[in-house]
Amino acid sequence: MAQQHASKKKTAAEELTQVCSVRLGDTLYGIPIRHILEIVGGARTQQVPLAPEFVGGLLHYRGDVLTTVSLRRVLDMPLNLATQDLLVIEHPAGCFGLLVDRVMEVRTVSSADFEPNPSTVSKQRNGLFAGAYKLDGGLMVMLNPGCLEPMRQAMACE
Repeated sequence: MAQQHASKKKTAAEELTQVCSVRLGDTLYGIPIRHILEIVGGARTQQVPLAPEFVGGLLHYRGDVLTTVSLRRVLDMPLNLATQDLLVIEHPAGCFGLLVDRVMEVRTVSSADFEPNPSTVSKQRNGLFAGAYKLDGGLMVMLNPGCLEPMRQAMACE
């Protein structure tokens, strides 16, 4: 009986995921914490003339030059002139920065509260989102960090 109870606890623990929640306008988005190397508050990027629209600029980061992706520009939202926060995302092709309005908190979410993308999401946007978690008082839209990677974004723009 004790072994069966321990097995149920293990299954419940395996269904939990830690997610960094970020705000962009009125919408709450999430990125699995395992993809995030660092959070930089009040990041100041250097604009790049003639760069693709999604590029939020360049940033000197730990001795390297980091390309940043503006989540607002990727989602066709108006630019935010206020200071933005930056998530340094680890990707097999290399690290990149993701500019968001504000980093909120790390949340632990359950797979029981997860809903896949609705069929109404366009094919072009479907890869950006992994679905959404139902939270008390709203939803948290999950981002797919691999689809936000700068080279992947550049290919999507062609």
